[in-house]
Amino acid sequence: MGSKSSKFSTLVRVGYFSRAILYCVLGLIALTSAGRISQGTNGIFDAIEEFPLGHAILWLMVVGLLAYALFRFASTFFDIENQGSDTTGWAHRVGHAGSAIGHLALAFSAYQFATTGSDNGGGAQDAASGILSMQFGGAALGLLGIAFFATAFFQAKKAVTGSFMNRISPAAPSQTRLLGGIGYIARAVVFLVIGWSLFKAGFMSAGAGQIKTLGDAVAALAGEGIAFTLVAIGVLAFGIFSLVLARYRTIPEMNLNGRVPKFRS
Repeated sequence: MGSKSSKFSTLVRVGYFSRAILYCVLGLIALTSAGRISQGTNGIFDAIEEFPLGHAILWLMVVGLLAYALFRFASTFFDIENQGSDTTGWAHRVGHAGSAIGHLALAFSAYQFATTGSDNGGGAQDAASGILSMQFGGAALGLLGIAFFATAFFQAKKAVTGSFMNRISPAAPSQTRLLGGIGYIARAVVFLVIGWSLFKAGFMSAGAGQIKTLGDAVAALAGEGIAFTLVAIGVLAFGIFSLVLARYRTIPEMNLNGRVPKFRS
């Protein structure tokens, strides 16, 4: 029987694999199917369900995306990746929280497709409507939008500096740096679109129906010509990069109290 740390590592790798499927399919749809990309996130899961063993893949993605979201929540609250508690460290950790919430929404959408064959249209928007109905709910959504802005900034910074390579095994393919750089730039653009939709819903009374998830954000760029094509290529590159991470990412180990990480050599 594997240790808790080994199980944790396996779940995180399944999460990266699920993320790889998600971004690869999204990139391919954006490049090849105008009709499907207009469906946003729904189009992604519709396409996956048509694969051989597509229903099983959807369930794998439910588990994987949930595991990835929990990994990012752990990065936020327990600092398992040693970001620190200074201003820069907390900015990274707040960005991880935004990523966690986004992937949690995607896991829920995948669950709806796996159980009912459709998303029932707007899990993220329904959740946002519930938040907006609460006292200070608008401020909460607006702050979440700011968290996505922070995440976008750090995604772009990773692309330029290549700092993401510090947590990848030297045995990874030589193209990993290029794939990651292209992918992180595209992801920064997508996160800006998501963050702006949340910011408008929270602080500018745009309404929950305007909130965008991953597929919706890419679809929103569909009229932008070459910019849309470059983002679509970048999204596909990020999917391939995530496949590399599923195999070669250095996963933090947890000690007995579950807080202090110890990276594998």
